[in-house]
Amino acid sequence: MKICLFGITGITPGKHNVKDPRLDQADQLVEAQKKNYAQVDVVAEKEADLLTADAILTSRTALSDLLMKDLEFVETRLGRGAQATEKAVLERLAEALISEMPVGRVGLKPEELAAIAAHNFYSNKPVIAAEEAELAAPERLMVRAFQEGGFISFLTVGGKENRAWPIRAGTTAWDAAGTIHTDIQKGFIRAEIISFADFVEHGGETGAKRANKQRLELKTYIMQDYDVVNFRFNK
Repeated sequence: MKICLFGITGITPGKHNVKDPRLDQADQLVEAQKKNYAQVDVVAEKEADLLTADAILTSRTALSDLLMKDLEFVETRLGRGAQATEKAVLERLAEALISEMPVGRVGLKPEELAAIAAHNFYSNKPVIAAEEAELAAPERLMVRAFQEGGFISFLTVGGKENRAWPIRAGTTAWDAAGTIHTDIQKGFIRAEIISFADFVEHGGETGAKRANKQRLELKTYIMQDYDVVNFRFNK
C-alpha cells in the first residue's frame, strides 16, 4: 500500500509498520522466532504520487487545499463546454467538493464514472484527514490510514515468524496466497482458515483446531480481516 502525504510534515517518508495490536496479541499466543507487522510505503507530496497512491493522508487544515485542486480542474473543464453527461457529473462533483467531500466519497454510479473516465482527480481515492492530536501519534495514525484506505491483513503464525500480510479488502484466498509466493498461488489446493475471534477465544491455533474452529476454504473465498491462514499447495 502506498500512502501519499499532503500538507503533513511530521511524518517521515519511507516504510512504516502498521502496528495493529492484534498482531501483538497473536504473538503472545503463538511462539515464533520473530514478529513482522504489515508495512506501508509513505511518500512525500508529489504530483505523480498524489495521483497514483492508494490513499492520501492529510490534515484537517490541508484538506481544503487538496479538494481545491480538484475543484479548480472541475471548474476549468466546465468552462470548456463539457458535453451534457459529463457536465452533469462534473456539476455534482463541484457541489460535493465545495462541501469538502472528496470525489471518492460521492458514490458515483458506473455510468457516471464512465463519463469522467478520461480525468484524474486527486481525491478519487480514500482521503484520511487527521486531527492535530493524531499527528502526534503516527503509529496509531498508520493503522487508521491502512484500514480506511481499504486494506486488511491476514496472519500466518508459528515457526519462523508471526506475520501480518497486507491485502486489499475483498481479496480472494487465491490472490492472498500469491502475496506470500507465486508458487503457493500456482499450486493452491485450499486455505485452512481460523477467524481471529476464534483464534483468541481458544488461546491460539492449536486450541482453535481442537475446538473445530478451523475451516477449509477454496480459491474464491473472500479473506476477512486478520484471518489466521495456512495455505495448502502442490509444490
